[in-house]
Amino acid sequence: MKNGAAVVALIAAMAALPCCSARESNAAGSLPATVRRHAGSSSSSVTKAYDFLDRMMDKYAQGSTTRLVQSFDGGPLKKFTAAVTYDDALFVDAMLARAMPGDIARAKIVGDAFLYVQVRDKAGDGRLRAAYAPKPLRSSGDVIVDDNTSDVGNMAWVGQSLVQLYAKTSDAAYLDGALAIAQWLQSNTYDTRGAGGYTGGYTARGAKIEWKSTEHNIDVYAFFTMLATESGQSQWSTNAAWAEQFVASMWDSHDGRFYVGTGNDGVTPNKSFKPEDVNSWSYLAFENPSWGAAPSWDVVNLSVTRDGFSGVSFCSGDRSGVWFEGTAHLADALEIRDASGDRGQANQYLTDIEYAQAYGPNGDGLGIIAASRTISDCDGGKYYASLHVGATAWYILAAGAKDPFLLGSL
Repeated sequence: MKNGAAVVALIAAMAALPCCSARESNAAGSLPATVRRHAGSSSSSVTKAYDFLDRMMDKYAQGSTTRLVQSFDGGPLKKFTAAVTYDDALFVDAMLARAMPGDIARAKIVGDAFLYVQVRDKAGDGRLRAAYAPKPLRSSGDVIVDDNTSDVGNMAWVGQSLVQLYAKTSDAAYLDGALAIAQWLQSNTYDTRGAGGYTGGYTARGAKIEWKSTEHNIDVYAFFTMLATESGQSQWSTNAAWAEQFVASMWDSHDGRFYVGTGNDGVTPNKSFKPEDVNSWSYLAFENPSWGAAPSWDVVNLSVTRDGFSGVSFCSGDRSGVWFEGTAHLADALEIRDASGDRGQANQYLTDIEYAQAYGPNGDGLGIIAASRTISDCDGGKYYASLHVGATAWYILAAGAKDPFLLGSL
C-alpha cells in the first residue's frame, strides 16, 4: 500500500491493535544457520508468490465469481479485511506479467470487479473509492466501500491496470472504464497553481485535497500515456505532459532526488519528508537520464539491516526496519536502469525479499510481508509485518524486471 488516503484509513482501522516486530515474532537468532542466500530470486520463490496471490483471491469465493482481493493477511493486520484498489491493480499487473491462461482469467475477474464497483458508485461519475470489502460481487448490495476516499494515486493505478488488460484482451469494456477514470481525474483534480499537475483527490468526507503529490503525478503520467496509445485520443498525451511538468518541478538536482510534493498551497515543495517510492517510480515511469540518480539516492540513504532482514525503509525518518514493497520496486528500477552495479544490487534486494518470504515474521512461506517490523511512513501512518498482496505483486514484477508503468512491459 502506498497512497496516503489508504494509509490513513488503514491506521484508523488498526489503531486498537497491538504492533509486533520481527524480533518478537521470529527472532533472528532462531533462523537456521545453514540458510544460504543466492543471487536474485528463484523461480520456485516466484511460483510461491503467485500461489499466495491465488490464495488471497480465493479467500471468499472461487472460480469466475466477480470479486476483489483482500490486501493483507495475518500479523497485526489480521482484522483488516479491505481490498485496497492500489493493491488489486498490482494483482492484475502481476497476473498479466506471467500471462498463463489461468492468470489472464484471474486478471479479468478483478478487472471486471473494478468495472462493477465503478458503475455502481454513489456518485456515478466514473470514480472508484480507495478500498472495498472483498466479498463476492453478485448484486449491487454487495458493493461495500471500506474507504470512501477518492484517491488520485489509487485511481491512476486502477486505470493503468485496465488499459493493460485492454491491451492483452481487446475487451473494450476495460478501455471504457479507464477512460471514465481519466475523465474524472481531469475534471476534478487538474490544477493550475504553480507548476500545474494534479491534486490528491477528495477525502472520505468529500473535502477537496489541495496538496499535490509527485508520486500521484507519476501515476497519472503513466496512466494517461498508456491511455493515449490505446484510445488514439491525443488529448491524453497533452494531459500526461501536464503531470510530467509538475514532476519535473519537484526534482532536486543538488541531492539527486524528488521532493514528495507540495503543501496545500499547491506551490511550496515539501522538502523534509523523504520517501522511497517517488525516486524508484520516477525512473520506472520516465527512464529519464536527467533524473537517473534518484534510485541511487534510495540505495544510499534508506538502506536497512535489522533483526536479520535487509532492504530499504519507507522513508529517511525511520530506518528501524525493512519495507519490502519498496525494496521490490527499487530492485525493479535498478534492473531497468541497468547502470554499473545495478544488477548486483537488484539481485541482492530480491534475495533479501526471498529470505523474508521464507523466514519473515507472520509469514506463510508464500507471500511477502509489507515490512519486517512495525515502521513509520514518516507521515502519520505505519507499515506492519503482515502478508501483503501489493508487496507480493511488486516482488513478482521485480523478479521478472517488469515495468508496470510501461504499456507492453507486462
